[in-house]
Amino acid sequence: MTFAPGTFTPAPGRGRLGRMLFVHARTEAMLTLRNGEQILLTVLIPLALLVALSLMTVIPLPAPRVGSAAARIFALAIISSAFTGQAIALGFDRRYGVLKRLAASAMPRWLLVAGRVSGALAVVVVQLVILGVTALVLGWRLPLSGLPWLLVLSVLGTLSFGALGVLLGGSLRAEIVLALANIVWFLLLMVGGVALTMPVGFVDLLPSAALAKAMEAAVVHGTAPGLGPVLVLIGWGVAAGVLATRTTKLT
Repeated sequence: MTFAPGTFTPAPGRGRLGRMLFVHARTEAMLTLRNGEQILLTVLIPLALLVALSLMTVIPLPAPRVGSAAARIFALAIISSAFTGQAIALGFDRRYGVLKRLAASAMPRWLLVAGRVSGALAVVVVQLVILGVTALVLGWRLPLSGLPWLLVLSVLGTLSFGALGVLLGGSLRAEIVLALANIVWFLLLMVGGVALTMPVGFVDLLPSAALAKAMEAAVVHGTAPGLGPVLVLIGWGVAAGVLATRTTKLT
């Protein structure tokens, strides 16, 4: 038996997709920004490193020093939020059954992913604003020609490292994800071409080094990044995304 539209009030049914995406992204972003550990990882540590690299000469950096430091810390902020933060959050969401409950709702699975990515992008925007203002106070001057590339690289870096975060957080136990995500973050910082420029050739094939180099071209020289770093980021992102679709578990 069927009923005419409007027979029941309120009428049950799935909400508008745009509204669902907005609410999901906002929720993911607010959960990150309200978490003390996430704030430490995504904002406070990059902020402290930006000041330290700009003012201390222990680690050699190309001139202008503040610009080079800003480029590297922008890359680190994206890695912290899109990879480490997303991997840990996804691991514990699986542990507590959040993904299983969301998957059973009217929300499509693609919207679950899109909401997490959009939330990560919102957090990245907050990070870059805070770090950018601090860098300006320290003497950095962003070339206007580099601003569009800064925005493009921020989105590309978030998508690439977000896919890597989903790959890690969606396949392993939460405790293992927590340990591995922080270890990988530290390795990318120290030997992955972010804080230090490594002479070893294979480092250029890492997404961290590619993002740091591309950011330096944009925010220091105001030029387009080379094709190599962009292809490295796209390659890692596509490979991680394909693997994540096959290995991600709801519980």
